Amino acid sequence: MVSDRDESWPVLGTTTIHKDDWVVGVRKDEITRPEGGDPFERLIVTHPGAAMVLAVDDEHRVLVISQYRHAVGKRMIQLPAGVIDHEGEDPLDTAKRELQEEAEYAAERWDHLVSYNTSPGLTDERFHIYLARGLSPAPRGDFEMLHEEADLTTEWVQFTELLDDVVSGRVNDGALITGVLAYNVMSRRGVV
Repeated sequence: MVSDRDESWPVLGTTTIHKDDWVVGVRKDEITRPEGGDPFERLIVTHPGAAMVLAVDDEHRVLVISQYRHAVGKRMIQLPAGVIDHEGEDPLDTAKRELQEEAEYAAERWDHLVSYNTSPGLTDERFHIYLARGLSPAPRGDFEMLHEEADLTTEWVQFTELLDDVVSGRVNDGALITGVLAYNVMSRRGVV
């Protein structure tokens, strides 16, 4: 069996390059190997993390959203998701909030599917994906859909069809792919 392990190399200095009130920041760390040697720099994109929801109904359909993503110039099929807004916020609470705000649903049952680092060579961003079942309509309340979210649409897709879309490359969102594949494996093993 293999496993990641905590490890920290010496940081000789840190410079904040960008930080604002939105989500991401950029810092430059000067580090060295534990045994010493020439220092080197790494740029780190800081991110508070996010939670995603694979919502599956009684007909084995998955609720997906379609949303424009400017960074890649595409309207992407994704899972309801959002940033962990407050330091120390439980990712499950974030998932519950995002399912209600983006898709106007609540769930009775929640299972953790997987957590992962999105691109550990570049960012500290960590995603948490949850399975939501026992779904019922839940109004978004006073949450206001702005910017790209104002154009967000939702759709129910049969899980087997979505799995085919993932395997064929018709959908490309990393969190959706990870969530669908994790659910497929875990449900076949009887874990969820």
